[in-house]
Amino acid sequence: MTVQKFVTYNVLDTNGQTLNDEQKLELNILETSGNYLIHKDITRQQIQQKQGTVSTKTRSEVRGGGRKPWRQKGTGRARAGSNRSPLWKGGGVIFGPKPKTISKKLNKKERQLSLQTLLYNKRNIISVIDNLENTFETPKTKAFIDFCGKCDIDLNQKVLIIVSQKTNGLKLSTRNVKNVELISASNLNTLSLVKAKQILLTPLAVNEIKETYCG
Repeated sequence: MTVQKFVTYNVLDTNGQTLNDEQKLELNILETSGNYLIHKDITRQQIQQKQGTVSTKTRSEVRGGGRKPWRQKGTGRARAGSNRSPLWKGGGVIFGPKPKTISKKLNKKERQLSLQTLLYNKRNIISVIDNLENTFETPKTKAFIDFCGKCDIDLNQKVLIIVSQKTNGLKLSTRNVKNVELISASNLNTLSLVKAKQILLTPLAVNEIKETYCG
């Protein structure tokens, strides 16, 4: 059974000053712990990151081996029909891996519930920054580091920035900073949220999260 929880955030400007504005999230979480759903979603995501392209050759795919190495009887050696047998050096592989598609199914509602549970669990490390997408019109890493200093963001820990749309200036300003991950709200995922020690949202991203995951 799920219960509704309301989380309210004060909106800050890019100088770290509190604005006369609030953002509210209405989250549905399980009455008991929803950690098993978070674990299922992380497992699904990690499994889907596997390429599944590893491959080995069977005895029929290895080049050569058409001629019988020696006659069947009279040599004193064990009988052999091909020098590409799995028993031979340079031969095929028995039951080796083949390319395959790896996936794990998770229901849409389960995924939404796991994301909402994480957003509620991490409510104390979330900050809402107004107009962050358009702040860095000119790409400059130093400007982003100065912004982090004004907003008390610790760059020694993993920082997750969630925006409505990744602008070129913001993307270029953050890509050389070690512990910063920038994602759009449409690509919000459990693994990124679990790793984050500090989360930055924008009002547009909050609205998109409401529409996509809290509907």
